[in-house]
Parts: sequence; structure tokens; C-alpha cells
Amino acid sequence: MTPHEPIAFHFDARVLEHDTGLALHEAAESPWFVANEPHTEGRLRIERMHDILERGPLADRIRFAPGRLAAEDELARVHDEDYIAAIRRATERGGGWVTGTTRLGSTSYEPLLAGAGTALAAAETVMSGAAPMAYALTRPPGHHAQRAQADGYCFFNGAALAADAARRAGAERVLVIDWDVHHGNGTQDIFYERDDVLTVSVHMNHGAWGASHPQTGQLDEVGAGAGIGYNQNIPLPLGAGNAGYLRSFDEVIAPLAERFAPDMIVCASGQDASAYDPNGRHNVSMPGFFGIGQRVRALADRYSEGRAVLVQEGGYNPSYAPYCLLATVEGLLGATPTPDPLAYVPDQTLGLDTLFAAIRSPRDE
Repeated sequence: MTPHEPIAFHFDARVLEHDTGLALHEAAESPWFVANEPHTEGRLRIERMHDILERGPLADRIRFAPGRLAAEDELARVHDEDYIAAIRRATERGGGWVTGTTRLGSTSYEPLLAGAGTALAAAETVMSGAAPMAYALTRPPGHHAQRAQADGYCFFNGAALAADAARRAGAERVLVIDWDVHHGNGTQDIFYERDDVLTVSVHMNHGAWGASHPQTGQLDEVGAGAGIGYNQNIPLPLGAGNAGYLRSFDEVIAPLAERFAPDMIVCASGQDASAYDPNGRHNVSMPGFFGIGQRVRALADRYSEGRAVLVQEGGYNPSYAPYCLLATVEGLLGATPTPDPLAYVPDQTLGLDTLFAAIRSPRDE
């Protein structure tokens, strides 16, 4: 493989101060336990991702760059102003549970601005030509944040902000690829009626989960108005594994990219589809994430002059998610893959042929 130039990794330590408190996994803590645990979306996962990039086998090919705070008028490009103000007021009142899984701390507002601003900084790096690829290593995730609704740990949508910033900086057509294990419903909501941003979400087939996440992630959610045909969901069966994700790129995303011809690519990069993630059951291992990185690089080289912005989403096992991020970056850089330190889980391919035939049929008619 031909090695590529370093990736700019944007990081702002203020994101670590978003305090999600104690919980029972992602729900309110149980009175049955004295020894309680931190909420699943905590700082440790990002700290360890930073560690493996700074100290691991790619250390000499990683260039760290700063993040910044987003201004509220920048957030308002993809979120309603009243919603932004409501999130700010909620932190000023001491924080608390916004939905059944999603918690704010009393000092969370600046970290949320830092998370969104770091995604914008990564987009600015690429669009200015300072680096062909940039990665926003940030938290909390953002792809469930709709125009006026928080959920799934998400408040402000970094991938959507980056895609919108790319459009404002001159990109005519932006392809957003989301491989977090959950449906990127917030990004879908924000761009659902636009034909300048093609959104593709590869996710477990979990369906809607209530008023805060009414989107189903099914094949019939294709966009509306001018955006009809510019939203593609790929709801994979449980345990789809490396085969499901890589076939999604090869059989769905690559043909869509050929038709759309994006001049910019933005990725919502989650590692919660891994075999060891408490929020995912998709059995993706390091080779799968390596293959995703390779395919993003190939799409960027073909359509966007090698340019892509990646924004950190899920990945909640602090032992394994950092290795999955490492594998993704190795694929992006054309580096030698690191052996998986934990285990290999066989791919589950049941149902994939039927799914991909259903996706192809309407497009091929």
C-alpha cells in the first residue's frame, strides 16, 4: 500500500469536562447499587483514543491540531436558535436528564461548544487546504442531534456542522457517510430536504425509539421535497459483522458516490459497531474498521481530491474502541494493520443478500 500524508487530528481538552455523571449504563442510576458506575458516554473513551494515537504505532503520522469553541450563530446554521438557547439554559439550571439516555452537567455548555467547534475546525483545515484529511476527536457524539431535539447523548451535530461548513466554503456536493452502529437520524433530519448533501447511514436495524427519535432508519426514508433520493439508509441485521459493513460500502455507497460525484466527504466515525461494545451488537472487528478506512480513502481520492473530514461519534468500550479507531486510521493512511489484541468474531451474513437486493432494486429500475 502507498502511504499517505499525515491526518490532522483536532482535539480540545475542554470536551472532557462534559460531565455525564453516574448511571446504570445509560439510564438513571439504580437505587439497588451502592457501588455505581459512570455514564457510558464518559471522558475515558476519548482519553484512551487520544492515547493510542499519541503513543501507538501511528504516532509519527498523526499531527495534532487544536479545536475551538463554536459560536451560537454557527450552531444556528443547522440547529434552531430556540433549541440552542434551551440547551444553554438547561446547563445554567444545573443540568440533568434531557432524554432517558442523555444527560447534561451544570458545566457542560462550554464543552458542548468545544465539541461542535472542533468539528468546524477540522472542516476548516481541509477546506483551507492546510491538510487533505482531518479528524475531530471529540465528545459527546452528535449524529442523533436533530435540528431541535437532543437524544442518544447528542446535543449539537458535529458532522452536520462540518458538512454545512464545507458547503459554505465552496464544496458543491457533500457526501456524509455514517457508520456509527445507530441510525444517524439527526443528520438525516437536518438535510432531509436538501439535494446538495447526500446522507448515508449504515446502522443496526433498531427502528425508532420514541418521540425523541421518531425516524426509523428504514429504506423508505429517502428524503423529501428537493431532497428526495438524497438520503440512503442501510439497516443491517443484528450481528452483520465486517461483511455487512464492507458490502455496504462496495454495493451501496460506492455506486451512490459515482452517481452523486461529491467534491467533499464528511464521515460520522463511530466504533460502537464493534464486537465488544456495550451499545452495539454488530461484531465488527479491527479488520472491518481497517477496511472502512481504506474505502473512505479510495472514495476521497476518486471524487474529492483526497479530501475528507471525520467526526468522532460512538465507541463505548474503552478497551477496544481505541483499537478500532486505530484500525480505521491505518486504513485511511495506507498503513500496515495492527493485529487485533483481543479476539476475532466470525461475520454473520444472514439476510445481507436480501437487504442489498432491496436497496438496489428501486435505483436500478
